[in-house]
Amino acid sequence: MVMTSNLTAETRKSVGKGESRALRREGRIPAIVYGNKDNPIPISILEKELKSELRRVGFFNRLCDLKLGEEKIRVLPQDIAFHPVSEKAEHIDFLKVNENTKVTIEVPVKFINEEECPGIKLGGILNIVRYTIEVSCPASKIPEEFTIDLTGLELGDSIRFSSIKLEKDISPTITDRDFIIASVVAPAALTSEEETLEEGEETDGEGTEEGTEEGKENKDGKEEKEDKDNTGSDKKEESKDNEKKDK
Repeated sequence: MVMTSNLTAETRKSVGKGESRALRREGRIPAIVYGNKDNPIPISILEKELKSELRRVGFFNRLCDLKLGEEKIRVLPQDIAFHPVSEKAEHIDFLKVNENTKVTIEVPVKFINEEECPGIKLGGILNIVRYTIEVSCPASKIPEEFTIDLTGLELGDSIRFSSIKLEKDISPTITDRDFIIASVVAPAALTSEEETLEEGEETDGEGTEEGTEEGKENKDGKEEKEDKDNTGSDKKEESKDNEKKDK
């Protein structure tokens, strides 16, 4: 069953910054209702009622019944503007819906039975890729959450969207692949240790190569020095022979 909220609303007599500031001073939040091919309706709601609803999980994927005088309007919250400093709500947009209205919405993902997951028992961790999943569905079938059972998952196992059982008319907005939601992986500590060992082996290999090159250079330098010394000795012997001939 789709969860709903209830808010009391009043029609705004005029719109504009001045009117909005006046409403906030009175403890009311300016809002707008649009959609369903009807003219937009400027309204205001009590700030304390809105705060109470915001404290509950899943405000943006929960239908809301606005009581506007004698009329009740079913809406879905779309956007809230907050003050950058006080973080108080300043304005809210509502989409008017009926049972057949198609909406695109983010549905939260909930994971259960971690204690029954062998991969986690072995020291693995649950690597969550998506905390919410965007789906398209009728407003009357908005899921409260997607529940994923971790029972029996081993290290290296992945959870894909296809593992979720969906009601008819609910489909993901990503349709080109069976995307991953989460996976059970080895802890980062073990991965880091393996990477450190690999880096150490590479460093040792580079050091050996450098040592070989250095030895080669020293050898070449020594041979070059010996050649110079031999050349110098030959020149000295030649000079002595010439002196003897002159005499």
